[in-house]
Amino acid sequence: MKAAAAAAGENTLGVSTLASGLTVVSERMPHVATVAVGVWVGVGARNERPQEHGLSHFIEHMAFKGTERRSARTIAEAVEAAGGDFNAETGIEHTSYTVRLLPEDLDLALDILADILTRSRFAPEEIAREKSVILQEISAVEDTPEDLVNDLFMSCAFSGQPLGRPILGTAESVRGFTRERLVGYLAREYRASRMVVAAAGSVDHARLVAGVERHFAGISGGLGSVTEPARFTPGDLRVERAIEQVQLMLGWPGRALGDDGHYALQVFANLLGGGMSSRLFQEVREERGLAYAVDAFHWPFLDTGVFGLAAGTAPEDVAELVPVALACLRDAALAATPEELARARAQMKVALLTTSESAMGRADQLARQMLAFRRIVPREEVVARLDALTVDDIRAAGRSLLECHPVVVGLGPVADLPASAAVQAMLAGK
Repeated sequence: MKAAAAAAGENTLGVSTLASGLTVVSERMPHVATVAVGVWVGVGARNERPQEHGLSHFIEHMAFKGTERRSARTIAEAVEAAGGDFNAETGIEHTSYTVRLLPEDLDLALDILADILTRSRFAPEEIAREKSVILQEISAVEDTPEDLVNDLFMSCAFSGQPLGRPILGTAESVRGFTRERLVGYLAREYRASRMVVAAAGSVDHARLVAGVERHFAGISGGLGSVTEPARFTPGDLRVERAIEQVQLMLGWPGRALGDDGHYALQVFANLLGGGMSSRLFQEVREERGLAYAVDAFHWPFLDTGVFGLAAGTAPEDVAELVPVALACLRDAALAATPEELARARAQMKVALLTTSESAMGRADQLARQMLAFRRIVPREEVVARLDALTVDDIRAAGRSLLECHPVVVGLGPVADLPASAAVQAMLAGK
């Protein structure tokens, strides 16, 4: 076992790599009386093959439905008897299983987490029941335009690729899941080298490592399958629907996690549409009343990213909103000010530190950083990189979007939504 530890102020950081390849990371936070602990797996929706669409999310749901040693009720009662609570989340590139409880019950948490990841029964009756639950979840997205447009946007921006498929899967793919498919996916993808056990709060690193070694001995080594590289695919997607508003999203190629321009594009997104003082909010909502909600975003992934604008507006306002929003983007790319940079930078620092003040938020940060970078990125390093950005850096990040072919996605009464070629021309100032 290789191990390294470092102190950061009063908090103590520990990182260990077990012989199997599984990583254990923790941060002791002296002011916190509880411990947040979980398993983060570097496997998500983009690891699925076409017939497995939605399987990562389905497995996350099934994890709490009973193991060889515990029924679903026994799992819930054991955690809640210790005052704890479980949670789980499936993303595009990772899946997490977490629990928050008192430090004296850490071993119980590790035992149950290992149990659900290595000994789940996947009983046929539970699979059938959970299919019904997830089919209802898929229907709920279909009934929520603000959620559905996000899925449509990704499906257009990364057309025909795992990265562009909805995390929940489709009704057809979910109905086709079998126990054999679940077991096979776990065996192929849930490998020790792709797992991080992370804890934060009132935690002793040595005790955590000893518990992980004891309970997670059954996790297989190896690397898992190779993730398909992503490529941005410009284009148009319009879904006509009889709803009151048009939900629209415009997108351009972004930056991957770790790329040199990642921080600059994140700050540019915040400056353009990240708060009430942003250009989009002030111009689109406050000055013109064209939308209740409008924002800019940058979603980075391991090997790519996507930058975008999103808004919901009345059908009769679409033709005005789009050029106004694009003018805001273009003007920010050409003339962002030092004052705007300072505001955006301060907002991002507060968001970073706020997350770090929560035990669960900090455990999540630690795990995601280990999965993405194989190291813990000190908060001081992130702050220093934000502080080093100049107005010229922010403008250059914005200008990198101006000549790119965009994605244009609309849901609702979309007759007046301009095509991607027209959007590109507007943004280029033609």
